[in-house]
Amino acid sequence: MANKKKLNIIKAIHTSIWLFYVLIFLYILYAGIYSRLTTLLWCAIGLVFLEGIVLIVNHWRCPLTILAYNYSNNREIGFDIFLPKILARHNKTIFLVLFIGEMLLVLYRILS
Repeated sequence: MANKKKLNIIKAIHTSIWLFYVLIFLYILYAGIYSRLTTLLWCAIGLVFLEGIVLIVNHWRCPLTILAYNYSNNREIGFDIFLPKILARHNKTIFLVLFIGEMLLVLYRILS
């Protein structure tokens, strides 16, 4: 029972961080659309790059996923976060494509 509680805490933290990054991606999109090239935009972009480095260093796994392995034998996609499995499965692809589009938009704003 203690493992389930710890796993749920990890899932809640993981989901909260995921939501934080959703807001970051939405802000980058907003800033690109409305040409808000501010320090806040560059900080948001930096946080996305930092997250990318963390994922690369951990072989494309979130450190919280690795931690969650200690509290569950379940290795299904999404066992470590409160997201629908289809979203958990395609999460990195969705956000990578979105980020590339956002960076192209920001680059367009910089050059125009």
